[in-house]
Parts: sequence; C-alpha cells; structure tokens
Amino acid sequence: MGYSAEKLSEEKVFKDPVHRYVHVRDRVIWDLIGTREFQRLRRIKQLGTTYLTFHGAEHSRFNHSLGVYEIIRRIVDDVFRDRAEWDEEERLLSLCAALLHDLGHGPFSHSFEKVFDLDHENFTQEIILGDTEVNKVLSRVHASFPKKVAEVIGKTYKNKLVISLISSQIDADRMDYLQRDAYFTGVSYGHFDMERILRVMRPREDQVVIKQSGMHAVEDYIMSRYQMYWQVYFHPVTRSAEVILTKILHRAKDLYKQSYSFKHDPIHFYSLFEEKVTLEDYLKLDEAIILFYFQMWESEEDTVLSDLCKRFMNRNLFKYVEFDPAKEYKKLSELSSLFMKAGLDPEYYLVVDSSSDLPYDFYRPGEEEERLPIHLLMKNGEIRELSRESEIVDSISGKRRTDHKLYFPDDLLQDDTSKKNIKKQIRALLEI
Repeated sequence: MGYSAEKLSEEKVFKDPVHRYVHVRDRVIWDLIGTREFQRLRRIKQLGTTYLTFHGAEHSRFNHSLGVYEIIRRIVDDVFRDRAEWDEEERLLSLCAALLHDLGHGPFSHSFEKVFDLDHENFTQEIILGDTEVNKVLSRVHASFPKKVAEVIGKTYKNKLVISLISSQIDADRMDYLQRDAYFTGVSYGHFDMERILRVMRPREDQVVIKQSGMHAVEDYIMSRYQMYWQVYFHPVTRSAEVILTKILHRAKDLYKQSYSFKHDPIHFYSLFEEKVTLEDYLKLDEAIILFYFQMWESEEDTVLSDLCKRFMNRNLFKYVEFDPAKEYKKLSELSSLFMKAGLDPEYYLVVDSSSDLPYDFYRPGEEEERLPIHLLMKNGEIRELSRESEIVDSISGKRRTDHKLYFPDDLLQDDTSKKNIKKQIRALLEI
C-alpha cells in the first residue's frame, strides 16, 4: 500500500465547537498537521484585530483550517461518493488543499499584507513547493503531488470542480469561517443550515451545483455572509484597531529608511523593510513576534511610534465619524492643515478607511474579480443561475455596498492651553 492510501491504525479525532468532531483517517493529513508550517497557524488569529471588538474572537487559522478540511472530508466521503461525476482519485488532493489553503497567512493577515505588499496565497504556494516539512510530506504521495496542491490553491488546476470546493461563492472555506467566526464573536448572524446545503450539493464537471430544493438554505447562507461582513468583519472599532496597526508598521518602516536608531532593533522586520523577504524569514513571523515589538516600541523615543504602540496594546483606539471622501475632500485638506498646526501628523492621526463588499455576483466574463455563480440543478435537469430563481438573491446581486469612516485620536483633540483654538476648530469641523 502506497503512502497516498495509507490509513492510520486508529482514527484521530479533534473536538471542535463548530463541527463537534474533526475526523482524520489518512496518514498524509495527520502528518501535515504535525508540520512546523501548519503548527505556526496556531499563532495567527483568524480574525486579526477583531478580538479588540469581540473579546471571544481569539480563534486561530489552525482552528479554521481543520474546519475547512472537515467540511471537504464530509463532501468527498459522504456526499460525492459513488457519483459518476466525481473522480475518487481527487479525494486526497481535495483534502490536502482544504487543510493547507490558509498556510501562507501572515500575522494580522490582510493589514500586514497591505503594508508590505505581500500575498498570502503566493506564500501558501511557496510553502507547499519549497524546502519545507509540508513539501516533504506531500512529496511522499507522489513527486508531482505538491505541484497539484499548489495549483488548486492558485486556481489553475485542470479540474475546476476541485477548485470550486475550496474557492467559490459557496465553498467550504466560507461555510466554515461564517459559522466559526459567529461562534467565537458571539453573534447570531453567521448561522445557516450547512447540513441541508451539504445534502443538496451535487458534483458537475466544472463546479458544485445545488439541487433546486435547497435554494432557501443557500439564500440563508448568502444573507448570513452579508450580515457577518457588516456586523463583524467591517465593524468600525475593529477597523480603528487595523488603522493603528497599519500606521505602526508604516511608521517603523519609515523610521528604518531614515536610519533611525531603534532602542529595540526590529531584526524580524529587516527583510520586510528592505522588500527582500525569504520564505524562512516569513515563517518566523507570527502575532507573538509582532506584539513583542509593539510592547518594546512603547518606550521608543519617536513619539509617534511610541504613542501608536501604546494605543494598540492598551486598546486606546481612534474615534471615527462618517465621511464621504468624494464629497468632503476639501474638508479633509482643511483638517490636515489644522492637524499640522496642532502638532499632529495627519499621515498617522487622520485616516480615511473604506470597506466594500459585494455579497453575491453572477459571472461576468472579462470583469475584474470574475466570480463563478452559484448554480441550481432544476427538477427537469436544467442548470439555472441562482439569482434567476431567487428574488432575495436577485435583490442584492451585483450591488456593491461601500462604507467610509474618518479616524482620529479624540483624546489628543481635547482643549489644552497651547493649541486650544486650533483644536476647537478641528472638533467643529469633525462635528464632535
């Protein structure tokens, strides 16, 4: 029996608050979980700075990755088994890609990526294809197996059905994070009937389709996603924390380029600042490392870096007001000028942040961010795009919602003797 077919002598089980149990029977999956690269995900939060808004949101990318694996395991072992359209040889590839899909996330994920112009999917593929423990485990299946897993992650694998299980508008990734994030944040929005959706999934050549009888469960899933984005993922307090986090990283990078002498040398950041990040450098980064530096930088002589770090570590976040940059650009310019006069650098202390979401879109060839639609399998065998059948989904299809906020340190705008009049003008403009 080859490594790819090797089973554990006894099934391993992880207890899980969302799926109750995560079942592992395949030797390759168990070995992947034990690699240093996968264990690193325990030290990266699934929701970044959200724990500063919802105190329960301390769960990790490790939790989520196991959850996505478990959903895919149920699909390929229970729902798709013995169906003509499903190639059983793709089973292990689907399981490995599900488990490893978030392997390249860095600390505080998306905020971190923006500052240093990184892409976690590229790093995921690098880890899978590079000189890593993960690569050694995957290579035992077959010499070409790591390449196949990387192709699924990169959405270039020849079997589009396998890709759609992990990355589409109704995939295992979203089905896990909506429920998991709802559980740990304590909100009710992210719950939907996953059991029903799994029961009505059917494999087709290019993607999963949903039986017509399951349409209402899918409507519920899409509305859950919509609510989670606006009530949790785009929460203005979380965004305030992200703004400060981003500005800390920008400030440290700027100071490094100015040859500033740090009291606590940011050795883990050197390759990031110099834009020469190796895979080994990247794998040494996790949120414990980042928070260590933030704590050390609280005592830096640079007042901006010190202040921002204290704010983040002690949750003294920026206040916010509604703001439309398209209509209020003159006000922003005026505020920037007043901030400078008040001794506050607007680059770090006056920040416009925008959030935007498209809850569901149908396929529009050639457009940016092409999306495969969700298809329904009608009783007569016809395939129909979801929004053509669902009035609920049709009402939100293609409708992008955007929200803008202006963030600033309210505590530094309180009246004082030296800049009293200027700060009064700022507060009047901000209408606070």
